Amino acid sequence: MSVSHVTTHILDTGAGRPAAGVAVVLSKHDAGTWRELASSSTDADGRAKDLGPEQLDPGHYKLNFATGAYYAGQQTQTFFPEVDLVFEVTGPEHYHVPLLLSPFAYSTYRGS
Repeated sequence: MSVSHVTTHILDTGAGRPAAGVAVVLSKHDAGTWRELASSSTDADGRAKDLGPEQLDPGHYKLNFATGAYYAGQQTQTFFPEVDLVFEVTGPEHYHVPLLLSPFAYSTYRGS
C-alpha cells in the first residue's frame, strides 16, 4: 500500500495512548466550498495513512476528526464534538498533520 500525500497521527494525551478508531475526513477548499476527497479511521497506533492520493495539488485542505464519537466510545465527556485542522499544501513533500487530543483541549503541529 502506498502512503497518501497527507497522513495523520492522533495521540490521546489524556489517556496516554494512541487514539484508535477515530474517523478522519480529508477535504479540499475548492470554489468557495469544501469538497471531500477521502475518509479513513485511525488504526491501533492512532495513524491514518490512506487519506487520499499520493500527490495533491497546491491549495487549502482540511482534516476533520470525529472526536465526539471517539470519546463517546470511551464513555468520556468532551468539549469538542469534532476538530477541523485547516492547512496549506504548497509542494510535493509529504504532509504529516498530527493531533494531540484530550477531552477539553487539543494541539497540532507540522510533523515529518
